[in-house]
Amino acid sequence: MSTLTAQGAPGADLSSRYYVAHHHPENGTLLGFWIYLMSDCLLFACLFAAYAVLGHSYAGGPTGAELFDLPLVALNTAFLLLSSITYGFAMIAAQGQKKNATLAWLAITGLFGAAFIYFEVYEFLHLIHEGAGPQRSGFLTAFFSLVGTHGLHVSSGIIWLVTLMIQVSKHGLGEANLRRLMCLSLFWHFLDVVWIGVFTFVYLMGVLP
Repeated sequence: MSTLTAQGAPGADLSSRYYVAHHHPENGTLLGFWIYLMSDCLLFACLFAAYAVLGHSYAGGPTGAELFDLPLVALNTAFLLLSSITYGFAMIAAQGQKKNATLAWLAITGLFGAAFIYFEVYEFLHLIHEGAGPQRSGFLTAFFSLVGTHGLHVSSGIIWLVTLMIQVSKHGLGEANLRRLMCLSLFWHFLDVVWIGVFTFVYLMGVLP
């Protein structure tokens, strides 16, 4: 009778789900974060699609080949890719419960991310100064929307990273902080993948004749 109750009672499934959620919160956290990343994929897919449609709508204005400073963008790309590597080192240190090393690698990651944002803002201001703002043409509207949205994500990631550094410095590398570091790792590497697409599809293809 007890076996039947455990298997068939409506409360049994609820109890088991409560047990999993209560004793294994990382499962729900990571699942929820993966769902968020999928929604972000849809957002960037729409922005890439808009750029594909408007990428040659110059309205008599400048083209990508005339505007893009490819060496500067390549340097900026290197900053973001290096930040992904240093975040990987931070995760290795965190798994080894090396608090100081984790904080050091996170700080380096944040500096690379800040350098990326600095040069992106510099590029935007330079384009606007040259009269190539987002209102100039459909091409520039799509460009600023795609690249700017990615930059906002990186800026949010830096704020999140600084917050986690404070959490780790105060509370150490417990299970909760390790889970948060893992979520930020997924987010940061996701932004790297998106930027590779931006660099290839927008900048490299944009300078082709």
